[in-house]
Amino acid sequence: MALARPGEEMDTAAWARVFREAAALGVLQVHLSGGEPTARRDLPELVRAASEAGLYTNLITAGVLLDAAKVEALAAAGLDHVQLSVQDAAPASADRIGGLAGGHARKLEAARLVRAAGLPLTLNAVVHRQNLDRLPDLIALALALGAGRLEVAHVQYYGWALANRAALLPTRAQLDAATATVGAARAAHRGRLVIDYVIPDYHARRPKACMGGWGRRVLAVTPAGKALPCHAAESLPGLAFPDVREVPLAEIWHRSEAFNRFRGTAWMPEPCRSCDRRAVDFGGCRCQAFALTGDAAATDPACELSPHHALLDLAVREAAGAEEGFTYREMGRAAPPPR
Repeated sequence: MALARPGEEMDTAAWARVFREAAALGVLQVHLSGGEPTARRDLPELVRAASEAGLYTNLITAGVLLDAAKVEALAAAGLDHVQLSVQDAAPASADRIGGLAGGHARKLEAARLVRAAGLPLTLNAVVHRQNLDRLPDLIALALALGAGRLEVAHVQYYGWALANRAALLPTRAQLDAATATVGAARAAHRGRLVIDYVIPDYHARRPKACMGGWGRRVLAVTPAGKALPCHAAESLPGLAFPDVREVPLAEIWHRSEAFNRFRGTAWMPEPCRSCDRRAVDFGGCRCQAFALTGDAAATDPACELSPHHALLDLAVREAAGAEEGFTYREMGRAAPPPR
């Protein structure tokens, strides 16, 4: 989960070529994420290159580096949509969770600038035990900011989130209340606000099809040019991820060992191999399976049929009495084991 340093990042021309290759491969959308994409000075040029390649361009940002000039430049370059992350509806809590004093106020200003530029806005609310009780306030915030969509995404426990699992896991009662809140809000605001809802695996009976299945729908490219089947795939040992500066995107997608390793169902062990959901959830998340069992090919412990499912139940019980402090991600610092 290391952050790429500026000198390791691909240059503008390389990204423009990748966008053209992606469009030729049949890709429809590019989601400019990070890290923090607005830290790149050439972001408007990247947006323009993606737009000229015929790709729908979506910026996923913390928003704290945006100002009026940057938003106007991005809109002029052809940006189609902005997703803005928020940590809470309560400013003090949001700043504590995000680790940035004044960050929440800067996000609200970024949302105002995005809407003033005529760009569609999605609010990304990452929820967990320490902010989930304020979900009604987050919904109200999305409405007040003029967002057309709200993504209520429970923390998924990989990398640094796994290291902070005990401080973040919600209780079952919190999850049930949140699910009811989302259902009521969807009905109340139909036609005005679309609400997407992603629940935590730790309270599920069956796993989700992570990224729609390994190597099926998503191709992620890191700032340093590594092509990945999912954002966290570099956490898996024994896989060599191709560099898009050296290998064409089509070759990577169709023929690379990394993208084919867990594609489809032939690789699956039991109980996945004979499960009637094997082509629905594809065995769940490979990164979560490795993080919890040490075996990337294991059945995702989120599945109640997994021999490791008890690990999730234990984590929920341990989190119930855990402290609420966080271990923050820093440059060059590896994620510690779960607390």
